[in-house]
Amino acid sequence: MKQKKIKVLMVEPGKHPTVTELDNNLDSLQKAVSINCDYQGLIELIPVEPGVVFLCNEEGKLNGMEGNRKFGYDILCGVFYVCSEDDEGNLASLSEENMAKYKSRFWHPEFYTDEDVQRSLYYKVKEWNE
Repeated sequence: MKQKKIKVLMVEPGKHPTVTELDNNLDSLQKAVSINCDYQGLIELIPVEPGVVFLCNEEGKLNGMEGNRKFGYDILCGVFYVCSEDDEGNLASLSEENMAKYKSRFWHPEFYTDEDVQRSLYYKVKEWNE
């Protein structure tokens, strides 16, 4: 069952992560990933591990949002949230265990130049055969 409010970890550029609550509806989630952005962005869910996802702005790099934290070879831009995902694919509150794990993982702010962010942008072009 979809939770109306979810307790998540908010990770902002240049700051330590904080625990916050989000209204679990499309409009609120789009506003949440659009902090310090001129328009309401699209949301993207990035799977991290079973039951854990990052909620971020799908166009963060394209619209010039500030580099935030490195994840693998990628740089996440703008604010993002660490959330749980239930068995039906709905966003859910993050467990206390995962809250502590990801708070520790992202505790130290990271700083990236615009060039660093641009270098992390990549496109995968597939050949289309009829």
